[in-house]
Amino acid sequence: MFGAQPDPTVWVPFVTGGLALLLVLSGSPWRLARNVVTIVHEAGHGLIAVLVGRRLQGIQLHSDTSGVTLSRGKPTGPGMALTSLAGYPAPGLLGLAFAGLVAANRITVLLGLAALLLLGVLVMVRNAYGVLSVVLTAVGLGVVALVAGPEVQSWFVYLITWFLLFGGIRPLFELQRKRRRGAARDSDIDQLARLTGVPAALWLLIVGVLGLSCLLVGGIWLLEPALQP
Repeated sequence: MFGAQPDPTVWVPFVTGGLALLLVLSGSPWRLARNVVTIVHEAGHGLIAVLVGRRLQGIQLHSDTSGVTLSRGKPTGPGMALTSLAGYPAPGLLGLAFAGLVAANRITVLLGLAALLLLGVLVMVRNAYGVLSVVLTAVGLGVVALVAGPEVQSWFVYLITWFLLFGGIRPLFELQRKRRRGAARDSDIDQLARLTGVPAALWLLIVGVLGLSCLLVGGIWLLEPALQP
């Protein structure tokens, strides 16, 4: 089950990359697909909260694609700062991890990792829409993992990997537009600025550079087999 799989058709990485980019740049389709980004974003908060010793109380996912991760612990200090920082980089970092697995032809491992992520989030979700969102995502993943053949699985994992790499960047532009209008003053970035004394604009730049780096490295890994002579 977890062995190497055959390489996909040479043009699959290019087509799925283009489709993912179109999806991220779209209107209504993006707003629907953005729920996946929100799940990963909140999972990033939750994972780091646990790792730094905070008590994870629950996750809420909302129909406007926003989310909240609640944890208990010291309200200041490095642990709280890392927890606040973890959300926005999470989709790009997960996309990078997926790209590494795809490059190593470990598609079934990738699907298993995605299933574990969804299970972890589902256990901590505390509202009805959040449960529905995670369950529907898990059902789609399950159909691909258990029913689809290797070729369809290849298309799916390339598409979701590209989507995470691209999808981790657009929310940063959306956040900056809100901040210019004087909104989103309680965003993760603004909370991080208050916790560290470092300007929010600098944190936004740092997270943006990290996201672009994940896209660059992950994109190279995804395209490298197709570009080899």
